[in-house]
Order: sequence, then C-alpha cells, then structure tokens
Amino acid sequence: MIEEGTASPVMRTIASKDVVSSTSAGHGPDEGTGKRRSAVAAEAQEGPTGTGTRDEVSVRMPADGAYLSVLRTATAGLAARLDFTLDEIEDMRIAVDEACAMLLSQAIPGSTLACDFTLGADTMRICVSVPCLAPRVPSGDTFAWTVLSALAGSVDAQVGPGDMLTIVLRKSRDSSRSV
Repeated sequence: MIEEGTASPVMRTIASKDVVSSTSAGHGPDEGTGKRRSAVAAEAQEGPTGTGTRDEVSVRMPADGAYLSVLRTATAGLAARLDFTLDEIEDMRIAVDEACAMLLSQAIPGSTLACDFTLGADTMRICVSVPCLAPRVPSGDTFAWTVLSALAGSVDAQVGPGDMLTIVLRKSRDSSRSV
C-alpha cells in the first residue's frame, strides 16, 4: 500500500499490510519516533548537505530478517536515482543489510523496523530504527562497524525516545566524476 505523506509533499510511506493492521495494537509506524521524524523533517527543509532534499522515502515493516530484501531493493533503486555508480549502489545495499542485522539482534519480537531515506542532490541518508527492550549502541571498534563505515562513508548510532535504537548511514556520490 502506498500513502502520500502529510509531513512533506515529497515524503512517501510504503507500509506492509502487517504494519498497517498492527497500528491499533500500539505498534504503529509513528509510535515513539515523533522526535526523530521531526529531526528528519527539519533536515529535509535544509537538505542533508545544504543543497535541498530531493525526496524522502519511509519504509515500515516487521522487524524480521525475511523482509530485508525489500530494504536492499529500495536502497538500490533510490541510490540509482542519485546516479550512484554500480559499486556505490552495491556498497549501500550491503551497508543497509549489515545495519539491519545489528538492529534485529536487539529488536523486540513482533515490532516494526523503520527505514527513512533522505535523498539530497548527491547524498543519501538512511536512518534504520527498531524498538528494543534494553538498547545498546553497537561498539565502534568491532570488525562489523569498520566494514559498515567503509561501505557507507559515515555511520552513527543512537538510542532515542521509547528505547528506539537507530543507525544512521550517510553516503555521498563521488563528486569527481561527471554525471
């Protein structure tokens, strides 16, 4: 199901049937994310690099590894819209997969994984979030974090309101090549 977002004319929300039906159970796509979505919306007005945001896309789905192919495909499609190279696209697909693997190991069973893509003129920002019982920010000195940083360019993790654990990936298109 595709719904037009109300926060911004360029925001689109893609939600699976399971997520929409779980809203009445208190696991809706916006639960516990109001402050984070406000920060994303504020960045959208300014743009991730000060050049203005082209689009925002949000994907909400069950926090289950079986659905990760949806995020890999969405990541590849959005990176292609920004004219990322095939290598950069594949790096981002792998980075999203790795970030989700880190998050899903802590996710509350049956919860919702949220992925917000913010596209700039030549940058992509991806925020992947999941509610946890006792969230722990992944250690920055692990091999997995080093690989994630190499693939995405810039990586950050934080615990937000409602015990939401979020990993933020930022990738800029190589500006030395012509479009």
